[in-house]
Amino acid sequence: MSKFPLRVLHVIPSISERSGGPAYAIISMCRALQEKGIEVAIAATEADLSGSQPQSGTPIRYKGISTFIFPARWDNLFKYSRPFAIWLEENVGSFDLVHIHAVFNHACIAAARACRRNNVPYVVRPLGSLDPWSMSQKALRKAVFWQLAGKRMLHDAAAVHYTARAEQQATETSLGLNHGTVVPLGVDTLIEDPSKDSQSLSSEISGVEGHPYVLVLSRLHPKKGLEVLLDAFLFLIKKKQFESWRLVIAGDGPSEHVARLRAKVESHHANNAVVFPGWLDGKKKNAALCQASLLALPSYQENFGLCVMEALACGVPVLISPHVNLAPDIQAACAGWIAPVEGEAIKEALADALDNKAERIRRGLAGRELSKQFNWSAVADALVRLYSQILVECDQRYVA
Repeated sequence: MSKFPLRVLHVIPSISERSGGPAYAIISMCRALQEKGIEVAIAATEADLSGSQPQSGTPIRYKGISTFIFPARWDNLFKYSRPFAIWLEENVGSFDLVHIHAVFNHACIAAARACRRNNVPYVVRPLGSLDPWSMSQKALRKAVFWQLAGKRMLHDAAAVHYTARAEQQATETSLGLNHGTVVPLGVDTLIEDPSKDSQSLSSEISGVEGHPYVLVLSRLHPKKGLEVLLDAFLFLIKKKQFESWRLVIAGDGPSEHVARLRAKVESHHANNAVVFPGWLDGKKKNAALCQASLLALPSYQENFGLCVMEALACGVPVLISPHVNLAPDIQAACAGWIAPVEGEAIKEALADALDNKAERIRRGLAGRELSKQFNWSAVADALVRLYSQILVECDQRYVA
């Protein structure tokens, strides 16, 4: 096995947090691995990043992690980058192992190919993209991609890293994979802010001061089920008992989808009740989380749902769909409400949550206890064990 410390390269299409939870989580994951003595680096494209980027192959310190940024071409989904592929071929051999985060893009396929050519073992974290629901979206394009490159990428991986048991079961059943392991994501304990300074949020988000609110903190994508949630909320606030409530939809996404959400609000003359503050990060994000009365994520598919665990760490209960793969844990802990992505079901669960402050507090406290099981130190320990096991097995095959 390679001598300690291990050198691990993490490959991800984008490190911009605006691209979604995976980009946010990878930084905390790498920091936790560094604390365990692992030498880590990240390689990504410049997709969704603002400002000028460094020359390809020149490392920078990005949030405390050695990071390589490469230009992306063509459409934003495929993230084609020839300089990235060339760099991988020339440099991947200097790492003991590569951890690839995503499947359906050029950066990750190029990383897997470079690993095979240089006899470097790799792990793939598919980010829920192989779930049957996800595979049914743009199905023809994904089927072609799977046959041309994805299938070999996954079958040749030393391991497939899932973040929830439900994701593993759904993926392995549908695609015939059998070498997966479950290592969940963690939650940053610093997210917790027991002081809950109401002034800090009201100065950042107009319209919420003095009002309880439901928070959406996510990439605003059609798969999040926000139109169903919005319909339920707009119906409920017409009732006197719910008229003081606000819905904060924080994030950004495809312009046409965001425009559709805004148009729905305007058609109900509810601009004072539904707030779109845009993307929140840092202290603004923490304040929005800690002062929320409920976090909602009624997704059609969600392999983990990092914002859900962050809310629970703040003692904020959640309303999610059964398709969020944390749902079994949350249901067992009684840490929130679980409802199908269907109008009446979401309406009923939302009404129950908004109408019972004592129950929200009780479920929020249960959620805080549940969140303690999801810490980055434990995640890093599990990943180190996985990496070490893979490298031992590789050495044994080499000797044999």
